[in-house]
Amino acid sequence: MSAIERLWAEYQLPDLDGLHFPDGRSYEVSLDVDAASGMRLGGAFDLEEVLAEDPDWVTDIGRNRSVPLADGGFLWAGEGVSHGSYGFCGRLHADHTLVWALFFEDSNPFTDIRVSGNTAVFRSTSGVSITVDIDDPLRPAVA
Repeated sequence: MSAIERLWAEYQLPDLDGLHFPDGRSYEVSLDVDAASGMRLGGAFDLEEVLAEDPDWVTDIGRNRSVPLADGGFLWAGEGVSHGSYGFCGRLHADHTLVWALFFEDSNPFTDIRVSGNTAVFRSTSGVSITVDIDDPLRPAVA
């Protein structure tokens, strides 16, 4: 079981900007209002290594919004409860296991989800808008 799967089982996420997959892949992300998707993808990093250095670098999450998908899964949007500026969005299987999760330290909580085909737009309480290809969040998506 990967680090992100262990965290997700407790409804926790790493307390750093990132895109995470259950197979252990993690990527740096940053908010970018000039990017069509609202974010910029960075390089890969080893979440196991990050958590080995500081195992408490996690936050509990709270779900603010859920949208069911045709495959039985869900899109979730919410917040990290440790700090008011934290926000997350993600895709889950029907059994609520993780497909992928995005976490931002400075987005504020995500409270709105709009889906069109395989594209979703997540909006936060501060007006941050993130557009994601829900089938492959590594692929650029535009609303």
